[in-house]
Amino acid sequence: MAVLRSRPLLWLVLALPGAWMLWRWWATPDLYGYGHIIGDSGEWAAWLLMATLAVTPLRLAFRRNAFVQYLMRKRRDLGVASFAYAAGHTIVYLWRKADPAIIWDEVSTPYILAGWVAFALFVPLAITSNDVSMRALKRRWKSLHRLVYPAAVLVFVHWALSAFDPTTAYIHIGILAAIEIVRVVLQWRQRRPART
Repeated sequence: MAVLRSRPLLWLVLALPGAWMLWRWWATPDLYGYGHIIGDSGEWAAWLLMATLAVTPLRLAFRRNAFVQYLMRKRRDLGVASFAYAAGHTIVYLWRKADPAIIWDEVSTPYILAGWVAFALFVPLAITSNDVSMRALKRRWKSLHRLVYPAAVLVFVHWALSAFDPTTAYIHIGILAAIEIVRVVLQWRQRRPART
């Protein structure tokens, strides 16, 4: 049972989609090319980000549930995995463009700019997603990690503006909005003084 809760096993599971993408890109580049891997890596980054953000409302609603408690302990792992897929997404983009002049020229494009700003916001979050940083930053750690909310908005703006068919992105934006509305409502209910 302890093995099932171990961090190495969790990271193996989280790495499997990335390994599968890289293998397909290497083994069948004609069938699974740049368009596929850039899209899939971006989607996995967004899905894991949504999973990370969903942990707080789940905790507020089902505090004593064993699975929710497990998610609370692993939330930082999910967030770092989301960043890893976003980093892979960015590396594939830079590899494809190759020319710094092209990359710099595209920064002014709204969806590229949204992606870069989101990535920049995620860098300090990923670097400080560890116990040492939590102890060193103390209360500032939570304030810093609130950057995840504007970063998440930018991630989904980037997705919606860059997609050939933005319908899937809009559906995910709706899910993200629902997650955040539930979180805000549950937090408000918790903080509201009890009636006597």
